[in-house]
Parts: sequence; C-alpha cells; structure tokens
Amino acid sequence: MTELDVVIVNWNGGSLLRDCLAGIAASEGAERIAVSVVDNASTDTSLDGLPALPGPFRLIRNGENLGFGRACNQGAAAGTAPAILFLNPDARVEPDTLVCARAALLVEPGWGIVGARLREADGTTARSCARAPTPAGMLGRAFALDRLGLARPHFMREWDHETDRAVDQVMGAFLMIRRDLFAALGGFDERFFVYYEDVDLCLRAREAGYAVRHLAGPSARHLGQGTTRQARARRLFYILRSEILYAGKHHGRAVALALTASAFGAQIPLRLTQALLRRSPAEAREVLRAACLLAAALPEILSGLRAGSTPSPAVPAGSGERA
Repeated sequence: MTELDVVIVNWNGGSLLRDCLAGIAASEGAERIAVSVVDNASTDTSLDGLPALPGPFRLIRNGENLGFGRACNQGAAAGTAPAILFLNPDARVEPDTLVCARAALLVEPGWGIVGARLREADGTTARSCARAPTPAGMLGRAFALDRLGLARPHFMREWDHETDRAVDQVMGAFLMIRRDLFAALGGFDERFFVYYEDVDLCLRAREAGYAVRHLAGPSARHLGQGTTRQARARRLFYILRSEILYAGKHHGRAVALALTASAFGAQIPLRLTQALLRRSPAEAREVLRAACLLAAALPEILSGLRAGSTPSPAVPAGSGERA
C-alpha cells in the first residue's frame, strides 16, 4: 500500500535530480513511497541514469514547460496516497524525514500542511518559513524598506527554525499536504507559473481552517535556486509577475497596480543600480531583460486585473522549477 506520494518537478536539474531520488531510495519505508517526476521539457541529461527506487515510480514528460504549479498538479493527480509531498530536485532528505513528516501531518486532524527543516549546503538551518504577504509588507519590500528595518521581511529570519511551530507559509521546496485538503482546495493555482504558488496554497489552507506547521525534526539539505539560477532574467520576471498576481488575487486591484508601478519605479532600478555598483554588466543586462519581459506581459496582467481576477499565464519559455 502506498503511504506517500512524492512529486518532483524537474527542469534541467542535472545531477541534482539523481541525488534527490537517491535520498528517497534510502528513506525508511521507501517501498511504500510512490515518486512522480514531472519533467518540464528539460534539454539536459537530467533524466539519464535515474537511480532505481524500491516503490512505484512514474515519469511524466511534458512537451513544453507548463510551469511549476501546473506540473505539481499533474504529479499529484497520478497518485492516491493520503499525503502528498512536493519536493524540489535540489533537496535531499534524510532517511527518517519522510516517515516522520507524514506521521506528524496525519496524526493531527487540524494540520493541513507541514514543512521540514531545510539546511543549507554547509549544514546550517535555513530561515525558510515566511509570513503571509500584506499590502504594506509587499509595498515596503518593493522599496527595500525591509533592509532599513522599516518593513518586516518576508522570511522569518528572526527565528532560528530549530523548534516546531505554526507558521503562515512553508517553502514549496518541501511541502507536504493532506491529499483530501489538496483536492478540496483545487490544488495549486496554475495562474502562478512559478513563485507564490506555495504562498497562495498555504494561505488558502489556513483560510479553510487548517494549520500550516514547520517541523524542526525532519530535515533536508536544500541548495536553493538549483535550476532557476540558469535563467536569472526569467526568474526575476516571474517573481515580479507572481507578486502582482498574488496581490490582485488576495488584496485587490489597487494594490496590484501599486506593485506594478513599484516594480518599474523601484525594484528594477534598485536591482540595476546594485548590478552597476558591483560592476557586473552581465547582471545589469539580466535585470533589463526581466524588465522587458514584464513590460511585454503587462497587457495580459492588467486585463486580468480589470476583470477582477488573475489571468492564466501567457509567458515566455523558461524555468518551471522554483527556488
């Protein structure tokens, strides 16, 4: 009997995917864990020589990059286990992580989502849990006021993540959810091509009356930006786009329009200035490319705001993998 479905969205993950699967293969109760790798049209060799797994394995190949949330929904639909783990290919779990996280999630009826303690490459614990974005917080961070202590940072950096607690959001790099809750929520909102889909899912789970919990015991090594570092301009574009779409969905059109203005009036100029101060013309070019991508997407974004909802993504080909 399958007890856990693990869904991994891959986009040019290279050896990271094989390392991730090796960690699952070495997990306790691995024979009762079903793994679905959803490949978003990779062009590298990441699907070659995948390690054998004790439990069921599915490989779903997409002919084009469908985005992170949509690919996650594909993988989830292929399974039947009572719990689903969405795991990034740049994460490697410890042998007891999956069984401990699953047990914690399902033993408490009020818990809907759990996340594991994520460790950096050097072994230090990452500050990976975040606050639900508020209009003031999103606009403050757009103008870098969080760096001056005038706005709260998105991630909970003031807490060491070494203890269990309820949080607003756990990172999608390791997000385990009850299958019945995932189905009731309609899965990930596919209008977020990548980024903020985990923020949105956690918020909807809490609004449905379920707790989102960080677990300090189960842990996984997480490299972060394992594949999106290959596409820096598109990464910045998707972050800015998803911020605007999230604001439009949860805080209304006015906040979304304000964030759109701040993207061009503050965030992009600040990033461009930083790149120039670092004397990195290549980085500056990537920032400008991101600005052009966002400008090209504005008609689609704004039409959705006028309609009172976020639009389906019409975006250039790029990374469907998340940081």
